[in-house]
Amino acid sequence: MKLILAIMSNDDAPTASGALTKDGYSVTRLATTGGFLRAGNTTLLIGCEDEKVERAIAIIGEYSSRRTEVVPATSSYDIGRFATFPVEVQVGGATIFVIDVAQFIKL
Repeated sequence: MKLILAIMSNDDAPTASGALTKDGYSVTRLATTGGFLRAGNTTLLIGCEDEKVERAIAIIGEYSSRRTEVVPATSSYDIGRFATFPVEVQVGGATIFVIDVAQFIKL
């Protein structure tokens, strides 16, 4: 058995988790925060048998696209003076960890 941790954008998570559930996976969604943009993310916890891992990853990949967004960046010139200017960054996609599960108990 495996545990899949999939960290993705809040924008992509509802469709990805819906598609996984429709395909028979049990999915738990957690609200998380990323370190780079301090933006909200969603982490999906998916427990499945070894032979179903590749299909789960394919579904996640189908619904978590990378895209470019323009976000404000702040620069400091001296004490008390800041300027904001737009910066293009890549957002979306998914970071996926697949972990071996030693024991699974459902009470």
